[in-house]
Amino acid sequence: MVERVAEHVVERVLEHVPERVLERVEQNVAVTGADAHSHDTPPVTDFTPVADARRQDIVWPAMAWPPPPDTVLRGRAVEVTPVDLESDVEALFEALDDDRVWVHLPWRPRDPASYAEFLERRMAAGLFPWVVRLRISHAGLVPGTVVGTSSYLEVAVGDARLEIGFTAYRPDVWASAVNPDTKLLLLGYAFDELDAGRVQLKTDVRNTRSQRAIARLGARYEGTLGRYQRRADGTVRDTVLFSVLAEDWPGVRQGLLTRLAGLEG
Repeated sequence: MVERVAEHVVERVLEHVPERVLERVEQNVAVTGADAHSHDTPPVTDFTPVADARRQDIVWPAMAWPPPPDTVLRGRAVEVTPVDLESDVEALFEALDDDRVWVHLPWRPRDPASYAEFLERRMAAGLFPWVVRLRISHAGLVPGTVVGTSSYLEVAVGDARLEIGFTAYRPDVWASAVNPDTKLLLLGYAFDELDAGRVQLKTDVRNTRSQRAIARLGARYEGTLGRYQRRADGTVRDTVLFSVLAEDWPGVRQGLLTRLAGLEG
């Protein structure tokens, strides 16, 4: 009797579900099958609450924001400054004008004007982009060459946290000192100057190169966020989440310094 009532309830509910929604669910099941993480992971029926790792926590200082527009961060391999829409966009577009750069990013600009408009909209919504220039010669590129960008985003001043993301470099500086040096500067500025307590980094689950790069920074893997963000092709990605906390920063900083010394050698 109970089973018949349950079946009747389900049928009545399904009568009110739009046909297009049912079609998308059926298509997704057909495409993902056993690969979908919802099928891999059984539903939680008895969850053990997470213990508080900082029972003797302290009152955290207020986070400073925003960085002054004339901020200059100088590392061993790169110099990082806030993006100036009037003077930096053309050089940035030229450096990143390669389809390989944009594979896992949500949008691909086709000219400097569209890139400038995109950055202007995102900056109005809270994005704080930086431009990355070489301080050394590398792969035929001279000091001063614009090689990429990274940003502060998802800034929560009241909670003393932010995210480093929307990072992109020209391919000829991939797997070089550029990314670890840039992240060393941006992490250092966030923790040491802005008094952030948490910096997070996220990437597409399909971007395995980025996942490895973030892990090599010393960031801690915190989990995978299912169906988190739409890709440029209309599909919705799972997002891999990493973090560096203020308590982690001294060890992460030393690890990056050691890694940079090895790259220079």
